[in-house]
Amino acid sequence: MPVLTRLIPSPVVVDIRPGALDDLACVLADERISQSGRLAIAVSGGSGARLRDRVAPSLPGADWFEVGGGTIDDAVRLAGAIQGGRYDAVVGLGGGKIIDCAKFASARVGLPLVAVATNLAHDGLCSPVATLDNDAGRGSYGVPNPIAVVIDLNVIREAPVRFVRSGIGDVVSNISAVADWELSHRVTGEKVDGLAAAMARQAGEAVLRHPGGVGDDGFLQVLAEALVLTGISMSVSGDSRPSSGACHEINHAFDLLYPQRAAAHGEQCGLGAAFAMYLRGAHEESAAMAEVLRRHGLPVLPEEIGFSVDEFVRVVEYAPETRPGRFTILEHLALTTEQIKDVYADYVKAIGS
Repeated sequence: MPVLTRLIPSPVVVDIRPGALDDLACVLADERISQSGRLAIAVSGGSGARLRDRVAPSLPGADWFEVGGGTIDDAVRLAGAIQGGRYDAVVGLGGGKIIDCAKFASARVGLPLVAVATNLAHDGLCSPVATLDNDAGRGSYGVPNPIAVVIDLNVIREAPVRFVRSGIGDVVSNISAVADWELSHRVTGEKVDGLAAAMARQAGEAVLRHPGGVGDDGFLQVLAEALVLTGISMSVSGDSRPSSGACHEINHAFDLLYPQRAAAHGEQCGLGAAFAMYLRGAHEESAAMAEVLRRHGLPVLPEEIGFSVDEFVRVVEYAPETRPGRFTILEHLALTTEQIKDVYADYVKAIGS
């Protein structure tokens, strides 16, 4: 009998530790990603630019490109600037917008990407998706996984703590997203990739159950690893299904209905996940999730991010329209406005104020 296996797209190297940034040149050379040091390094005017003076002496053959924002036009301009430069790889040094621009640009010119994250705000740092603003709002573009991921925990600690909190909410929401995927399998027959689901769920559980806090290196290590695993789970499944269910539909609805008032991605996803868990009848799990989110300083009620109950009810009602074709607990229950109000009132009682 033939032995059937599959190749899992994943980075050649994942380096997560204090001081990792100082060894970037050695890591790239040792892994044969760039022995010549000919790199195109994309940075923002913020955290990435501030780190340039620190990194540049060890990468004398690199060219540096400042990226203005996180739009598709920014990514196309970056691709045009690096095309023909005979680089070994593209390095995205910064937050999510810069890494997503670098992902898109590297894919466009056919070069591998090295993701050097300066914060842990969401799971996009190792995902096969670049999320970029465009004329229609925001789009998701398929790209190859990074060939390497480097996360210096000393740099992460210097970033505003709200970025760490956002990453917590995003990865914990995996638990709700996988539950939605399994619900869809039972109701609609949608196929679940067991490996992708296991990776995403265990990433969420590792963060949910870790006793540490946002200032602990041990906790930051687990959070960073969980975000990387979540990205790889999306590569395994071929889409965002392992990490995106009702939680992310609620997040997208906040962004679309109230674009000037929306909170951080992970804050909205965490809140959406706790509420979605309650909707599916997992009341104890919902309360436990809310307790952990609160412990890390994340919101579990819309009022905590500046939204009224009526506005949140509108968000939940609109949420299924953000991802047509995706089946979650929201599509399954198809609640009316009054039913959403009633369930929300019960949710508030269950998790406490």
